[in-house]
Amino acid sequence: MKMKEISPGIFIETDHRGANYAGIMTDAGVIVVDTPMVPEQTRAFRRELARLAGGKPFLYIINTDHHRGHILGNQYFQPTPVIAHDQAWKHMKGYGDNFKQRVIDSFKKEPEIQAQLTDIQIIVPKITFSHRLDIVRGGRDLRIIRIGGHTAATSVIWLPNESILFVGDAVWVDQHPYMAQANSKEWLDGLTYIRKLKADKIVPGRGPICGREATEKMSEYIRFMRARVRMNYRQGKTRQETVQNVLREIAGWFPIPLALKSKTESQIKQGIGRIWNEMDKAGKAKGKAEAEAEEISED
Repeated sequence: MKMKEISPGIFIETDHRGANYAGIMTDAGVIVVDTPMVPEQTRAFRRELARLAGGKPFLYIINTDHHRGHILGNQYFQPTPVIAHDQAWKHMKGYGDNFKQRVIDSFKKEPEIQAQLTDIQIIVPKITFSHRLDIVRGGRDLRIIRIGGHTAATSVIWLPNESILFVGDAVWVDQHPYMAQANSKEWLDGLTYIRKLKADKIVPGRGPICGREATEKMSEYIRFMRARVRMNYRQGKTRQETVQNVLREIAGWFPIPLALKSKTESQIKQGIGRIWNEMDKAGKAKGKAEAEAEEISED
């Protein structure tokens, strides 16, 4: 296993299932950014980080959100404390047998991975924050900042001295993002915030290291989806009709591997439906406000 060193003492792993993962070496020990979901990959990731650390301890695990691709490997780093947003803690403490079974079922076509998932333990965050948490340790300055969007818990990790920004699943490079729990307006605001930091290197949740251009592509994608959903909604199209219409228009934005076509299209549909719900909620709120204003004027 060979991790890529993107700056002195900062290593990333982009070839594991689930997401991108990282280890930040400090004079005091290692800070881990997200953990792999396949046990054998997590063990290999941990061994390599331990080797690179030269005997220094693991200090913290930072989970950029609460999805399985970011948190399942936490158990293999214990007793290292986990840091995440308040909302991540809220979700993770509720992960019980049903969640674990869904994880196992997601690998039904890969029995060799299922065989590794016999003892899933959910390690919830011990340290949480609501907006921002700063870590100054071992010569490193890390700022963990909640931006939301992809999930209510989605957070970025800014290293100002190195001008490196870990953005979790706020950015997907050349891939359709997972939006089933998204707030699309908040996501756009978060991408604007990312650009304002003017990082030299952005480590996305999925895909290779990127720069500002990848965040702009994400913004274009979300704005396009919002505009097409809004148009269908205003034309009186149902949620199901809107999902089918917009899917045809947006599926070609990023390449979809044939083996993942069904899964990816299902995820795109979830995202479109999520935005339709946002539009519907806003439309009903506007209608209610207008009705109340009319009643007041009649009084």
